[in-house]
Amino acid sequence: MATLRLFASIREAAGTGSTTIEADTVGELIEAATQQFGAEFARVLPSCRVWVNGEQALHVDAISAGDEVALLPPVSGG
Repeated sequence: MATLRLFASIREAAGTGSTTIEADTVGELIEAATQQFGAEFARVLPSCRVWVNGEQALHVDAISAGDEVALLPPVSGG
């Protein structure tokens, strides 16, 4: 299982900072997370960047057990 880490607004939408999900690709993991976390998660998702093990990733990229997938929405600050 891969670990999904969530930050900022996507974390708030999911109600958790991390979960583990069984998936073969980034896209499958995101699909499963969307089903698990619902409409608010799906609304925030398009603005997020996806990283696997610290490197930017695409939905078609393969993942395996022990990988860490991070969803990072844009953040603002001052």
